[in-house]
Amino acid sequence: MGSVSALWAWITLAAVVATSVIVVEGGRRLLAGRRMSSRWPGAGRVARRCTAPAFAFAAVVSAGTAMPYRLLPDGADGPVRQALRIAAIGATTWLVLRITYALTDPPLARLMRIEGERNRRARRARTQMMLLRRIAAMAIVLLAVGAALFTFPGVRAVGAGVLASAGVAGLVVGIAARPTLGNLLAGLQLAFSDALRLDDVVVVQGQWGRVEELTLSYVVVCLWDERRLILPVSYFTEQPFENWTRHSSRVLGSVDLHVDWAVPIEELRTELYGMLRDHPLWDRREWVLQAVEVLPNGLVKVRAMMSAADSASAWDLRCDVREHLIAHIRSVYPGALPRFRTGPGGSPDDAPDDPPERGGDIGADGDGAAPRRGGPARATSLRRA
Repeated sequence: MGSVSALWAWITLAAVVATSVIVVEGGRRLLAGRRMSSRWPGAGRVARRCTAPAFAFAAVVSAGTAMPYRLLPDGADGPVRQALRIAAIGATTWLVLRITYALTDPPLARLMRIEGERNRRARRARTQMMLLRRIAAMAIVLLAVGAALFTFPGVRAVGAGVLASAGVAGLVVGIAARPTLGNLLAGLQLAFSDALRLDDVVVVQGQWGRVEELTLSYVVVCLWDERRLILPVSYFTEQPFENWTRHSSRVLGSVDLHVDWAVPIEELRTELYGMLRDHPLWDRREWVLQAVEVLPNGLVKVRAMMSAADSASAWDLRCDVREHLIAHIRSVYPGALPRFRTGPGGSPDDAPDDPPERGGDIGADGDGAAPRRGGPARATSLRRA
């Protein structure tokens, strides 16, 4: 009779676990169905993301509820209960994290697709949401680890002793975790002070790049030559850096040419506008071409400036403008090509040994330096389309 009741107890356990798994599968199919997906498009995606942790949670909780502990061998009751408690805590943590990420991924994806004038606000919201999600995930994991540890009687006793001396323990932990806590607070400060956002164009340590990743401990800057510069978050709260897209993603690009005095400035200006008017990367806002300086070597520095929607578009537009103007001067105005003049007051030896400065070019110095911007030319009246 005892063997029959034991068999039924194990059969009941298997039936309870199977029933809970079937219920979870039914819920998944219901949420992923056409009718529910048409009403709530994100329901099916959330259900698919949470399927595995939901199965684990259902199986562990049902097994812990229906487990016939009295039928276990002597001494196995306690360890089995302990293992099921820890497994339930782990499955619950896994499920909560999956639900959190499944619910926040769609708005983050929508924020990535926003362009134009709303791009800056979208990047700010995306940065703050990602940092808050990381903080929430870290807090959930820490709570789960603490709950799992406190299931052990010995750890519970140690915890009571620690709480009795919370002042000293807090001081020791605070000193030991000072760099981590500093980075955490620095990340929150950056996110909510709007000083730095994902996809911001920055110049840091003489390097020009775009913020690719912003976490609670470090910031990854993707440089213009595809290298990655990894810095602690606290660096951006303690050291100065340039942020070109803090107020707007629109950027002004500049192209400098060193030409002879024979260059027809007005005709070159007309050619530039004709080229920009048909170029898809020009945002139709601002442009100008000016002779900004007469260099000591006898050449004239001509600067063309134009606006673009973002830094990547500005870089490509600058390259296209530079190539177009060089080809136009070579074919139409060959007399305006750079040349050094000699006369009674000078000789070729008077020319400087160094090549002319190439302002406005990324990496002009060969070390990946930041692009030089138009400077005084912007203070003059930029032409608006």
